[in-house]
Parts: sequence; structure tokens; C-alpha cells
Amino acid sequence: MVGALLWRGMLIGVFAGLLCFGFLRIVGEPPIDRAIAFEAEHEKAESPAGAHAHTGPTAAREPPQELVSRNTQAGLGLLVGVVVYGAAFGGLFALAFALAYGRVGELSPRATSAALAAAAFVAVYLVPALKYPPNPPSVGDGETICLRTALYFSMIALSLAAMIAAGMLRSRLRARLGGWNAALAGAVAYLVAISVVGWALPTVNEVPDHFPATVLWDFRIAALSTQLLLCAVLGIGVGIAAERILTVPARPRAFTSIVPGGSSR
Repeated sequence: MVGALLWRGMLIGVFAGLLCFGFLRIVGEPPIDRAIAFEAEHEKAESPAGAHAHTGPTAAREPPQELVSRNTQAGLGLLVGVVVYGAAFGGLFALAFALAYGRVGELSPRATSAALAAAAFVAVYLVPALKYPPNPPSVGDGETICLRTALYFSMIALSLAAMIAAGMLRSRLRARLGGWNAALAGAVAYLVAISVVGWALPTVNEVPDHFPATVLWDFRIAALSTQLLLCAVLGIGVGIAAERILTVPARPRAFTSIVPGGSSR
């Protein structure tokens, strides 16, 4: 079952990636274009002062060469990125479903997949994004990108570990407290643990002054909606695929009648 579910999960992830690509082209790219325009205007406004301070009034700073064009980034690059990400996330989601099915209560395949998708969205994206929200271009210092990346992935790992621990706590308390109370206790434990983690990790705030608040808001909402779309498609698609795999009817045996003489019909 695992092998069949794995490649189906990857195919569903590819389909989800294509949907996310279309969504990002319509909703996600405009805030990025506005952020790039803001950065260009900011550099243009500062260039005369920098030229006077360093090389005299007639000096002009050459613009940096673009390694990958903006059209490629927003087109083929974005397509390849989201499709590969969707396929990888879909495969991991299918494996997580195979591990969780039958261990989180008497839930149907579709209900298990939906619950797993909701938990993945909260643990892998929503909670880490509350501590370290995504930022468009021109937001963030290039010298701190390694630190910010390490902090973000640390938040994801700790959030995921806390979610798994909360699920194990729910399973242990289910016989004593009942399903609903055990789930509530696990949720409270996760919130407490992730609150401590969020308090302990350092805060990063590198949004430049006078950056348009609407651009920042639109970009973050687009990023949030994309992850929600991906998890929703995987939750529905993997649930349907798993249900079909697990409920394949047995093949009817051929009727054979033994007649005198040893022949069969």
C-alpha cells in the first residue's frame, strides 16, 4: 500500500503545485513587483548622496547585473520550484498518512488525511510564519540571511516535533479521558510548548522604514493562501486515493464444478 500511496501522493503534489503556480501568478507576483519597484526607487533616491560622498558629483554607480531575468523568475523558475516542492511535499505527506492511519483513532481515510493536512499546515507553516513571517524582496538584510534561514527552519523543526509529541500525548490519554478531552489536552500542550519556543528564539524585524504596509500584507496573505491551497489539495486528494486503495474489492473466485471423469467446468 505504501508504494502505491507514495507515487499517488507525489502526483497529487504535482497537481497541487500547478494550482499554486497559477494562484501565485495572479495573486503573488503583483506584490513582488511592487516591492522590487520600491527597492529600485529607494536605491535611486540614495544614489546621488552616495556618489557625492565617495566619488564626486559626476560619478554614477553601475546597476548590478541580473543573473536570472525577472520574467524567468516569475515564469519557468516559479513553475519548476512549486512543482518540485509540491511533489516532494506530496510524497512526504503520503508517507505520513501511511504512518498515521489507524493510529489516530477510528477515522476513515478521508478524515485521517484531512486531520493530517490541518496539522501539517499549522505545524509546518502557520506557527513558524507567526514568529518569522515571509517577506518580499527589499525586506531583510543580506548579511543576516543565513541566520534568518537557520532560525526559520529551527522553528519548523521544533513546531513539528511539538505537534508529534502532542499527538502521542493524545493517544496515551484517550483511554483515560476520552477522545475529545485527550485531543484538547494535546492541543493545550502543543500551544504551551510552542509558546515557550517562540519566546526563547530571537525576534527578527528588518522591514525598512516607509515600506508600503499593503505590499507587505498582500505578499504574506498570498504566501499563506498558497500553503493553505497546497495542504487542502493534498488532504483531499490523498484521502480519496487512500480510500480507493484500502477498499479495493476482492476479485470473485471463478466457479468450478467437479463432474465425474475428472473434468471441470
